[in-house]
Amino acid sequence: MANIDFSAEIRALRATYESIERVTDVEALKEDIAELSERAGEPDLWDDPAAAQKITSRLSHRQSELERLTNLVARIDDLEVLVELGQDEDDAASMGEAAAELESIKKALKDLEVVTLLSGEYDEREAVVSIRAGAGGVDAADFAEMLLRMYLRWAERHGYPTTVMDTSYAEEAGLKSATFEVKAPYAFGTLSVEAGTHRLVRISPFDNQGRRQTSFAAVEVIPLIEQTDSIEIPDNEIRVDVFRSSGPGGQSVNTTDSAVRLTHIPTGTVVSMQNEKSQLQNRAAAMRVLQSRLLLLKKEQEDAEKKALAGDVKASWGDQMRSYVLNPYQMVKDLRTEHEVGNTSAVFDGEIDDFIDAGIRWRTDNRNAEK
Repeated sequence: MANIDFSAEIRALRATYESIERVTDVEALKEDIAELSERAGEPDLWDDPAAAQKITSRLSHRQSELERLTNLVARIDDLEVLVELGQDEDDAASMGEAAAELESIKKALKDLEVVTLLSGEYDEREAVVSIRAGAGGVDAADFAEMLLRMYLRWAERHGYPTTVMDTSYAEEAGLKSATFEVKAPYAFGTLSVEAGTHRLVRISPFDNQGRRQTSFAAVEVIPLIEQTDSIEIPDNEIRVDVFRSSGPGGQSVNTTDSAVRLTHIPTGTVVSMQNEKSQLQNRAAAMRVLQSRLLLLKKEQEDAEKKALAGDVKASWGDQMRSYVLNPYQMVKDLRTEHEVGNTSAVFDGEIDDFIDAGIRWRTDNRNAEK
């Protein structure tokens, strides 16, 4: 404790907070809360449950954002008082408490700072995440299932509601593909840095000779479509196929042809849904995801045109963005940010916040460099 310059540390905390406050625009945040509160109080709010849910969810998120800001100011003020009392009374216990609180506030400011970097056009949206097994046979299918659990555990840790919309099981083990929603504000901006090719290296549990196997899985993250988005898809551009839903090992989940596959003919985009009970529900869910994918595709095309005009044609993402090595050593390493962790079990159990934070900062730095 004797080595900590609390005066300098507290000045640094206040400077960091002030920079976050400027970017956040607290006054605009308060105005947004007032407007959303007024809309949430309208007597006919729940006549449209979907719209009401969006309003109340956004209001809750905005209120939490403001509360985090105001709480941090109070914590910095309280820390300053605690340090003064501890120094005046030469109280080692108080100074130890102050040192712990200093680190806690630093972590809270760091987390809040990352949120302020989510300023992309669709970053505030909820997310639809798709995972596909790549090269590597049964190991790749097993890896896809491991990634699905990792992301669902991450969402659970944060209290974010999720809905698994589609699962296509592989014949021996694992998943060919899976699609799920993360229903939380800024889910797209947060998880979009997870998009790309993930690689697993391990001793294959499916190989009788115990050989090391490298397998791959692709992660796609798209923003969830909203009613205000102008994506119209003519009926003659969509092919609709229905089929029987199936579970692990090909066992029938139900006896009706309720699963739906939509194909957008001009782009070749395919979306399958089978986890709802009726064909109508699966078709509606599939259409929502198809619209979301086409919305993102449209934006990517516009961005590509802008880059072409600027003479910049380099790709933003490499083929492999993260490696999960379980043998001959234990290491998860992001190949873009160089962030690495030795506790692979914790990562697969959903502890990926540090990877996401590093990815968001990496993306922001790259965007700034391109300007």
